[in-house]
Amino acid sequence: MDVILERSHQLKQALVDFVLDAEGELAQALETYAAAQLRRGSGDSTQQDLIIDSFLTVGKVGEKSPLELFIESHPDLEGSDRDLIKSWHHSFIGLFAITNILPDGFELTNWLTDKRYIVKPNNTQTLQAISRLKVGEILLTRISPVTDSYWMFSGPYTMMGKLGKPKLAVAIGNFKENYKSNLYSDAPDLLEEAWESVAQYHQQFVDFFGTDEITLPGYQLNKKIAQFQELITEKSFAAAGIDTSKSLAEVAEAAGITDEEIKAAAQEFGADSNAVSQMFNSKSGNSKMVMPKVDLPAELKKAEQVTALSDPRWGQIFLPTYSKIQAILSAEDWESIEGAEKLIRYYLEDKSINAFIWHRLAQQYPTQLERVLQKYLQRPFSLESDLDPLLQEFNKPIEPELPEIASVPIHLHNLFQEALGEVNKSKPKGKGQKKPAKGFQ
Repeated sequence: MDVILERSHQLKQALVDFVLDAEGELAQALETYAAAQLRRGSGDSTQQDLIIDSFLTVGKVGEKSPLELFIESHPDLEGSDRDLIKSWHHSFIGLFAITNILPDGFELTNWLTDKRYIVKPNNTQTLQAISRLKVGEILLTRISPVTDSYWMFSGPYTMMGKLGKPKLAVAIGNFKENYKSNLYSDAPDLLEEAWESVAQYHQQFVDFFGTDEITLPGYQLNKKIAQFQELITEKSFAAAGIDTSKSLAEVAEAAGITDEEIKAAAQEFGADSNAVSQMFNSKSGNSKMVMPKVDLPAELKKAEQVTALSDPRWGQIFLPTYSKIQAILSAEDWESIEGAEKLIRYYLEDKSINAFIWHRLAQQYPTQLERVLQKYLQRPFSLESDLDPLLQEFNKPIEPELPEIASVPIHLHNLFQEALGEVNKSKPKGKGQKKPAKGFQ
């Protein structure tokens, strides 16, 4: 083990002790951060250690990170130590595949971004513990830079073994759910593209519906969404240089390329792979480029009214109760409306009702919403100063996390489609096959 790696272990231990022994603002910041993170997970010892490790680099005490506070409190640190500690701001958690085993570490590939890293344990105990790992196994762990050429295991790791494509897709879906802010930590370009795709989808929504808010009976909205998706797919084909007035067989023949090449081009621009496959599998040779039916969940299709809301940051949200909450906020005597108090409680407690919805209601019904919340909460309440603290009290993030509609790297899209294909092949024939509710699509 080289000198820098050994020094990184010493500094890391000193940093952890510094944070755990702290009092005052730093201790309070750790407690607040840990409480917020524990609400999302199991709370086992591995998760607790991961929380402390991530707090070291992403936590905030006022405007400063624990790393900066540690450096300030140790003025005798050498310049090389300071630079090493500062570099740990680039630490991140990922789902890694072991692609090669080295004498003193591993070559890992981050499944989320397809980037490769040389990663070494910074102490003999960890080196011995992970010596039984094999190529192809999956690790959930955090890594931190040590030099320009290699990284170290920063916190604890979870060994997930070798995973087939369906289980790997589920693991990535779970990572996406539990670590949304860490999806593309080592690839800011991918993160920027993902956010841009949300804004683009929002603009397409507004262009199609003429508004960012539309309320229809569930079955009608389902038809409209299907038409909307079909239009997006046609635009995707056009962007890929494919003539949508011709059958795919005709396009392939005219271009002198294979079906697979057209499928790849279409998918690269976001077209649904199932739609492309369906077109190519048509034996008539006359099938046109159409998108398969896109269904809302059954409970929304059956709903009397469903409101679709779109935002360039929060994405698309479908609510069967939005008309009811609007009616409550429009009423002279809202308490006389049956189920009003129950619905207000639902909007506060249910995680599907996010801060975007509350801020939208505050913008549309400022006076009424303030009065309703004052009465419901039985305390003084100012919409301007108290809304965000109230939402945080009910565990609602104030800033948006990357929405489900955001684009994903093509390698993840392909993995999910291949996993879905394997799952469907393994199911008994003749039985209904439904797509998983979560995952990369």
